[in-house]
Amino acid sequence: MIDESPLERVKSNIAVEFESSSQAKIVYDAIILEFETAPDFRSSMTLKRDGSNILIDIDAQDATSFRASVNSAIKWIKLALEINNLTN
Repeated sequence: MIDESPLERVKSNIAVEFESSSQAKIVYDAIILEFETAPDFRSSMTLKRDGSNILIDIDAQDATSFRASVNSAIKWIKLALEINNLTN
């Protein structure tokens, strides 16, 4: 049997840089609700905007929930960008 992972927590700060602050604001406004309402059983995410950057803080109980949080954040950002590109 495999022992439990030695990781107690996985924390990360991720910065996503956009071409402009207006593009970052559009994406931020489009995804903030997802971050505020996402289930947080084993991880939590916060989202902030700083000029042309979106800052994502992730605090997870284990590597699996950390990976799921990163995947969700990337999916939401990518979808917001794709929709924005379709409308422009």
